[in-house]
Amino acid sequence: MDSPCIDVCTMDPETGLCAGCGRTLDEIASWSTLDNAARQRIMALLPERMRRAGLTWVRA
Repeated sequence: MDSPCIDVCTMDPETGLCAGCGRTLDEIASWSTLDNAARQRIMALLPERMRRAGLTWVRA
C-alpha cells in the first residue's frame, strides 16, 4: 500500500496531525513497519479526521 504522504510535512500544532496527510507523528514514524491491514485502517480514517480538524485532505 502506498503512503498518504503528499510532501506537505507540516504538523498542525492544534490537532497534532500532519497538515498534508492527516497522520499523527507516531503513525508517520511507524508507517514503514506497519502491515497492510494497519495501513488500510489508518487510511480509512484520514478523510474524516482531516475534515474534523478543518484541514483539506488531498489524495495524491
